[in-house]
Amino acid sequence: MSERGAAAEAPGWLAGSELSRPEEPRGAAPAGFLQQLPSYQSALRRRVPAAGTQERRAAPRGSGRLGSAEARGLEPEGDELPARPAREYPLSIAEKRKLRDCQQADIKYVSGWNKWKRTSSKSLKKVLNEVKELSSHLELWRHDIHSIEGKFGTGIQSYFSFLRFLVLLNFIIFILMFSFVTLPSVISKYGIFNSSFAKIPPKNIEPHCTVYKPSGNKGLVYFYTYLKDLLSGTGFLEATTLFYGYYTIDAAWLSILRYNLPLAYLLATFAYLALSLLWIIKRSVEGFKQNLVHDEDQFQSYCNKVFAGWDFCITDPNAAQLKHRSLQYELQTDLEEERLKQKIADRTMKEKLRIYSLRIFINIIVIAVLSGCFYSIYRATVFSQENSNDINNMNFQANLLVQYLPSMVITLANFIAPQIFSFLIRFEDYSPAFEIRLTLMRCVFVRLANIGVLLFSLWSHISYCATDECKACGYNYELYPCWESEVGQEMYKLMIFDFMIILAMTLFVDFPRKLLVTHCSCKPVQWCGLPEFGIPDNVLEIIYGQTICWIGTFFSPLLPAIATIKYFIIFYIKKISLIHTRKPAAKPIRASSSNFFFLVVLLIGLLLAFIPLGISIAYIPSSKACGPFRSFNTSWAVVPDTVLGFPTGLQQILYGIASEAFAVPFFLVVCLVMFYFIALAGAHKRVVEQLREQLVMESRDKLFLIRKITEAQRHL
Repeated sequence: MSERGAAAEAPGWLAGSELSRPEEPRGAAPAGFLQQLPSYQSALRRRVPAAGTQERRAAPRGSGRLGSAEARGLEPEGDELPARPAREYPLSIAEKRKLRDCQQADIKYVSGWNKWKRTSSKSLKKVLNEVKELSSHLELWRHDIHSIEGKFGTGIQSYFSFLRFLVLLNFIIFILMFSFVTLPSVISKYGIFNSSFAKIPPKNIEPHCTVYKPSGNKGLVYFYTYLKDLLSGTGFLEATTLFYGYYTIDAAWLSILRYNLPLAYLLATFAYLALSLLWIIKRSVEGFKQNLVHDEDQFQSYCNKVFAGWDFCITDPNAAQLKHRSLQYELQTDLEEERLKQKIADRTMKEKLRIYSLRIFINIIVIAVLSGCFYSIYRATVFSQENSNDINNMNFQANLLVQYLPSMVITLANFIAPQIFSFLIRFEDYSPAFEIRLTLMRCVFVRLANIGVLLFSLWSHISYCATDECKACGYNYELYPCWESEVGQEMYKLMIFDFMIILAMTLFVDFPRKLLVTHCSCKPVQWCGLPEFGIPDNVLEIIYGQTICWIGTFFSPLLPAIATIKYFIIFYIKKISLIHTRKPAAKPIRASSSNFFFLVVLLIGLLLAFIPLGISIAYIPSSKACGPFRSFNTSWAVVPDTVLGFPTGLQQILYGIASEAFAVPFFLVVCLVMFYFIALAGAHKRVVEQLREQLVMESRDKLFLIRKITEAQRHL
């Protein structure tokens, strides 16, 4: 055996020997110098009295080489089925063959029932694997995303995978709303399958509150009127299944079955919110586990970047060069963070007062910018709503401008505010990584808060009542006879305008800039170059649109279908933009944490969508002239009204679940379960840290043994 082979085999042989049990007496060691191993000395210094703990810590050291006795221990005993197939055990090929032979030899001693279960289990696994393989070929944009991953790396690929997730999510939400809300309404209204519907007139409601005449087009209509209606959701679109006002039936009858449409409408809303929440949490748990395990110190971070930082999916030379620059930037960022930490530790009291005062001043400026954005949106919404009744006296351009004024102001605020934040963050003296996170969180807040300000402006007008007739209805029935459709139209316009901006930026900004950079050799043009494909900015765009979809689906049940088509087209727009008109960012966010970051921001958008929907369902009085809840004071009132129709025993059970006597113990149990999982996560984290320490000691043992072998060979 060569010297290299001896050096390589020594640590593996020692891993299964008495060296893994430092609590044994010194005489048990095969050689005296083995007691000088760093791991042995470290274990002696710790002086852990519990032998079981030492054995558990030493167990992974010998787990890589199981002997034949251990292989026999993995064999099935008696009539028990093997937990896993032989290929899944951490054994060598020869040992796996032995285990497989033992399993096959034991089949003749197994009963017929267990033999049938084993055969059925294998057949089922084979079928499931084939179905999984077939479904992978049917996966949406599978080839395109793999091509993007090969040319630009996993960081940009994660954005397109996230976009595909939103397409699937919106498609499922559309199927849910269409199946339980739109389809029963259409079937019952047109009498399909011998169906019918019932309209129950509202009780104890003033007659003027029930007047609603959608502004449909009648007579000779110009083409631009249809175009205006298509962009703003008014006119012929207002009376279609797209908006809340269409669903003005109380029950649908399919033969002898009664379908409670108001309850189905509310439950479908809760269902798509719960589905979105559970799906996002499920996808984000994997990223959270990775972040928990990869909580590494700075030395390990450097080692991971140098030895394991390369993305082997890259096949394009330009992408490889970009990856080189990205790794160099990450190393520079880590070194800069270390320098800033040392600088922060060496700051005097005078310097701390100066930097904290500057940060307070900059945050005051940030708050002023946010206040200016919010006030501008509020005034634009008020102006648009107050002048919406006079649009018949305007021309086409002025009409469309008034309709889209809030959407344009929101888009302008979403563009200007991040630029100001990126400029101000330079003076706050934060680390580069924290600068990126803080800027992104400010941008997320301004985008999502702008939607909240728009809804607040609408609700302030909807709830404003100056006369007794208005107070009898509970809302401003003169301006908003069907206020849910008005809110749905605003969400529809935000969705359409956001798509138009993305398309216009690609066609009228990126492509002309690409032509200038390609065909013009002027220094200013070449200095500007191509714009970067910033992953965080693009993610915030689609999360902003998804938040609009979540809020607007209650007021416009078919809005998820529009969102599905929108994101489907955006995928190809962004792909063309990435390949032809933009370049990958030189300072990308890390691919390992990008998916988790996307889902966390998306979860924030979903949680913020709960607030306006909760207020609309439980607080604001529902319209009395349209919609399935016109017979109820609020949308939530359909739930207690339905419960009253249940048997008395079931009512008592439901009231007991909703009482404090059940809620308080349930809350305590949930808290205990949560604390248990937090403690379990902490224990797993400590185990990971111990395993890391053990790996470090293993490497030191190997270096020590190689050094001893080298010294012994010199004396031969």
